[in-house]
This record gives sequence, C-alpha cells and structure tokens, in this order.
Amino acid sequence: MLLAGISRSLTRRRPPFPLAATATAAAGAAMSSSSTGANVSDRPISPDTTRVAWVGTGVMGQSMAGHILAAGYGLTVFTRTSSKAQGLVSRGAGLADSPRAAAAAADVIFLMVGFPSDVRSTTLDPTTGALAGLAPGGVLVDMTTSDPTLAAEIAAAASAAGCAAVDAPVSGGDRGARNATLSIFAGGDAAVVARLAPLFKLMGNALYMGGPGAGQRAKLGNQIAIASTMVGLVEGMVYAHKAGLDVAKWLEAISTGAAGSKSLDLYGKRILERDMAAGFYVRHFVKDLGICLSECQAMGLSLPGLALAQQLYVSLIAHGEGGLGTQALILAVERLNNTSLEKKGE
Repeated sequence: MLLAGISRSLTRRRPPFPLAATATAAAGAAMSSSSTGANVSDRPISPDTTRVAWVGTGVMGQSMAGHILAAGYGLTVFTRTSSKAQGLVSRGAGLADSPRAAAAAADVIFLMVGFPSDVRSTTLDPTTGALAGLAPGGVLVDMTTSDPTLAAEIAAAASAAGCAAVDAPVSGGDRGARNATLSIFAGGDAAVVARLAPLFKLMGNALYMGGPGAGQRAKLGNQIAIASTMVGLVEGMVYAHKAGLDVAKWLEAISTGAAGSKSLDLYGKRILERDMAAGFYVRHFVKDLGICLSECQAMGLSLPGLALAQQLYVSLIAHGEGGLGTQALILAVERLNNTSLEKKGE
C-alpha cells in the first residue's frame, strides 16, 4: 500500500502545506488572508494545479523525471550537464539555469544528485540554491542518498522559509527508475509526505519512515543489507567458477532457493556477460557506505560486514573503476584470487 504506516502518524490534525500556483502568487499568498491560504492548502496535487521541477538528470533521475512529465505535469529541469536534459526538454520540459530558477518555476522541486556536498549547494546556497527560489508553501524533496543530519538541517531551513522539505531516497537502481518500481523511503512531516502521494506513485512505492532524516536512515540500512549481499553473491560466483561448475546454471539453481535475492536477479546475468555499465555507480555506493560507517561510529555500532564491503568497493576506485556499476565488485574478488569468470575467446 502506498505510504504504508503513515495513517497512524496523521491521527493528530495538522494543516496540510499549501502549494503555490506561481512563484509570484505564492509570495503574495504569504501576505494574504488566512482564508485565501486555506484555499491554496486545499488544492490537491495534480497536473492541473501543480508545477514540478527536477534537479539532476543522471542515470536514474532522467527516468524518474520522465514519469512525472509523462503524467502531464508541467516540468522544469536543471542539470549541470545540459545535454543530459535534452531528452526531457525535447518532450516539453523547460530548462532552468540554476536550482534557484528551477524552484522559482515550481510548487514541488525534486533533487536527485550525487553527494551530500551537491545536496547542500543545490539546496542551501543563498545565491543559486533551490530554497532561495522556492516560494512560501513550496516543497523540496531530496531523493539523493545523503547524510541524515543534513536532511534535518534542510528541513529546518525550509521551515524557516515557510516551505517544507522531505528526504526521500530510493532503492531499485536504473531498472526500478525506468519501470517506476522504486522503493521510496520518506522522512519528514507526515502530512506533507501524504500529500505528495500522487507524485511518488509515478515513481514507485513510498513508505513513510518518520521525521526529518528518517528516510535517509532507512536507505542507509538498505545499503548495509545490499553491501553484504553483493559480497556473498560475487564470492559464491567465484567459488562456483573455481569448483568447475557452470556458473550460469548455478545462478539459476540458487535463484529459487534461500540464496535468491534481488541482487542476484539484477546483477547475476550482467556479471556473467561482463556488463559493468552503471545502474548505480561504484563511487556513489562508496559514498553511501561511508555515510553508513560514520553513522555507526556515532552510534558505537560495529558492523564488520559493512566495513569489509566498503573496503572492497574502495579498491575498485583505487583501480579507476568508480564509474562502473556496483556489480563490478566481482573484479575486486577476482583480483584477490587471481582468477576471472570471463571466458576467453568468446
């Protein structure tokens, strides 16, 4: 069920956030009567009433923004590499020259960028940041996997500006983005998250995790689970190879048993085909695992599987492979064992 778990959080009545009709109208609405503000806040999110902006049109962001555009929403995009936005622009999206300009043209602005430093500058920069352009009543949704403390900082800054912010990182990779089957971990005000449901459902299934930063912490837990799963997958494949098994048949055999996993389904065949193209970049996964380790240090928590996986992925970056997909972990384990699953001469 979309936004499962949120109903209990909504038992206390909270005023829903208003959606600005235009940047100018929103600024005026802040000075208008309370009845006018209530009318705006009652407006549902729909293609007819809501303008959307999107910052970051990389491997996943382009597909996610595309679903919103296909649903009929007016869309404005910003990306540091304008060529990456051309597919969306050719379909009718507007192109802004800064996150601030994109936010000024929207009621809801989504971010899908690379690193916490990108999130900070894209959101909080007083000259070019999204919050500097977002009108009172607007909403900023950060779908980047980032630092939970930064998510809380952004939420506080948004509130001070009369806006709202939600941290909503996702899991599912490039395939989930293309197929609109992403898992979305939402943190922030429960009423705001619930109101965003029409937009979230265009990208996947949103689950409300708690207050500001809770979405990020849920995603970090997801990354911890994936990290050790990936280590197990590639180690099993190397073992099967060295044991003389047909690795493709071995993957088929274990896929329907207790060892089956989403990682196996997504990456087993890609690994065998030596397809290391990124659905999710190694360098971004290393960033995620580093945030996990920092969180664990602050909690006094020891997670040796996480630490091992992070070191193996860091070794890929040392070999210049940070731009490959996370399935490239097989390369690190192959190097440790002086072997390769690659079939020579084929």
